[in-house]
Amino acid sequence: MFVLHIQKSQVASVCETLEDTGDIERLARFLWSLPVSADSIFEHESVQRARAVVAFHAGSFKELYHILETHRFTRASHGKLQAMWLEAHYREAERLRGRPLGPVDKYRVRKKFPLPRTIWDGEQKTHCFKERTRGLLREWYLQDPYPNPGKKRELARATGLTPTQVGNWFKNRRQRDRAAAAKNRCVFGDLSLQECDEAGQRRLNLEVGEVNYCSTSQKISWLKINKKKGYSIMTRVKAIRSSSRDPLL
Repeated sequence: MFVLHIQKSQVASVCETLEDTGDIERLARFLWSLPVSADSIFEHESVQRARAVVAFHAGSFKELYHILETHRFTRASHGKLQAMWLEAHYREAERLRGRPLGPVDKYRVRKKFPLPRTIWDGEQKTHCFKERTRGLLREWYLQDPYPNPGKKRELARATGLTPTQVGNWFKNRRQRDRAAAAKNRCVFGDLSLQECDEAGQRRLNLEVGEVNYCSTSQKISWLKINKKKGYSIMTRVKAIRSSSRDPLL
């Protein structure tokens, strides 16, 4: 049970520890045990961030938005809070539409619900990970393509991402690897034309989906590179289909 005379720094330390370990249930119980009259305790950033985390996991998105919009957070907390802000709006949009959101849908949600200045310093966000972060993710992926929740939390702390972002990166990387493997099998004639078509479309969807998360300059660069290159899988499929047609038909 909460002791009335506990120091504000101690409360913050407990919140940080429970948040880092991912024990949301205990974190919620601890916050509920704090006296409502102790306003100075609730002013601490770690406590406010903990409240936001609990609200997010409980699906109390209105409360989450209120916390994020009415308290100014330091830059160290921005990454995690921005991810929660966006993910909460994505989930609400999915619930309204009754289907998962695609890259274009998510882009529209971000435009409709821009980050509040309380969790954003005004710098343009590209939605692309830094090279150091990608390098670290790749290293872990080579060791284990299917990390458990504990490893995801550990990697999230090391990269400054959220466990959800880490999980999504691993999922997308596995999809890219499967698409690449299917491409190789297509080139060497191990797949039917229909399977090659499907493999090419999956790879194209992944590439387009990824580029929608990048900045305008990165999109322009991607388009320039791919304008002449085209989509190798689809080109290969068309060539195979043409050569396989009966000339008498």
